[in-house]
Amino acid sequence: MTAPQTPPNDQPPHDQPADGRPHDHQPPERAYDPWTGAGTAQGAYAASTTEGTAVHDRAEFRRELREAVLIAIVATVCGVLLGVLWAWLAPHVPLVADGRGNVYLKNSEGEESIGGDGTFVLLGLGFGVLCALAAFFYRKGGGIPLVVALTVGGLLGSVVAWRLGMWMGPTSDLAARAAEVGKGVTFDAPLRLQAKGALLAWPVGAMVTHLLVTGFFGPRDPEPPQPDWATGPHQAPPPSSSDS
Repeated sequence: MTAPQTPPNDQPPHDQPADGRPHDHQPPERAYDPWTGAGTAQGAYAASTTEGTAVHDRAEFRRELREAVLIAIVATVCGVLLGVLWAWLAPHVPLVADGRGNVYLKNSEGEESIGGDGTFVLLGLGFGVLCALAAFFYRKGGGIPLVVALTVGGLLGSVVAWRLGMWMGPTSDLAARAAEVGKGVTFDAPLRLQAKGALLAWPVGAMVTHLLVTGFFGPRDPEPPQPDWATGPHQAPPPSSSDS
């Protein structure tokens, strides 16, 4: 005896679903996993969008780093100009020798040594302001790499200016200089920076200036739209008076 080839009247054929719709021969769609972002077309689109955003952010960060390195290098090179101006504008301290190898200040109450530090501070602040303005107009977006570049470049530029100004100034060998000029002849003392804190004038001026300029003239983020709590999202507007 063989089994019947036709299904019972209350059961559908094996190749047709119970609801009567045609079978599409496709595997069931996986449920969306919120942790992996996979399983549906929406999950695949979200994953691709997130990956594209990450790639764009990495490219933007690399561009900011390149610009920051360029700004730091330019600021360091500008330290050469600061050193030349310091050696030229700083007041010179007059010395006098007694002919026995001793050197004295010609004017013991003079303020030339303090004036040298003050000149360096004023020049450093001016260079810091100019560098911050140039960096802002070069890249108005700002960012942490730009601020770090202004700080590091300003500090390196100050060190370059300090060493170059000392090298361009009068010699530091006072004994040889005193023996060269002779007894009672006035000569200039070597150019020195008494207060090493003056090296911070450039980076401090650059950071403060960039902060102020960015706060007043920097780009603003778009504000999100404010919801209308009075009418609500689904409430129809009130009829106008002309309709009545």
